[in-house]
Amino acid sequence: MTTTTKFWGIVPAAGVGKRMNADRPKQYLLLSDTQTVIEHTLLRLIGAQFFEKIVVAISDGDPYWDNFPISKHEKIIRAEGGKERADSVLNALAAIENQADKDDWVLVHDAARPCITTQDIEKLIAELRDEAVGGILALSSHDTLKEVDGLQIVSTLHRNRIWRALTPQMFRYGALKSALELTQGNPTITDEASALEIQGFSPKIVEGRSDNIKITRPEDLTLAQFYLVQQNTTPQT
Repeated sequence: MTTTTKFWGIVPAAGVGKRMNADRPKQYLLLSDTQTVIEHTLLRLIGAQFFEKIVVAISDGDPYWDNFPISKHEKIIRAEGGKERADSVLNALAAIENQADKDDWVLVHDAARPCITTQDIEKLIAELRDEAVGGILALSSHDTLKEVDGLQIVSTLHRNRIWRALTPQMFRYGALKSALELTQGNPTITDEASALEIQGFSPKIVEGRSDNIKITRPEDLTLAQFYLVQQNTTPQT
């Protein structure tokens, strides 16, 4: 790796968030008196001061994005959102293909994870920057996990081998783009790591913070608000 290796952020933000039962996509719900979920997320990423640019994949015809001042930020590039997450990430990669080197690092982060800390981003980069492939932030499971068929328990999984995938997920530009292109349309590709795994790579796990939650259901907004207050009043370690 050379000293000129750059770090690029990608934020897929084309989802509709049906489970929120809201009148707009979850990334545009207010998380504080004045800022939405996606604004909090992007301000955290920009504030980390690692990224050359951050590419945000927005659905065509999205009526909200252009109304936010952050959409005009010098660090932000807009790309076209896709039908699936992987499509959005591929479009975002294409938006920087004339600027990024194949060995540059790309960090893909969920728009609905506004509680990401600079410390977790620093930790991810520090532990992966000399890796050939990359890896992800993840959280080990403390719960007993059940495999089910319908609503019937089939077996109990070994939780010491189970980790919950978080974001950012950090991979080389060239390797990530190739893996996503080769797995286009595959419904098992639910995150970037799974695309690399299918190609025979073994991404590394970097333990992240438990407050890096993904807003999926209405009650998650209240929890995220609580975490943001706690993070702003106590040291982020």
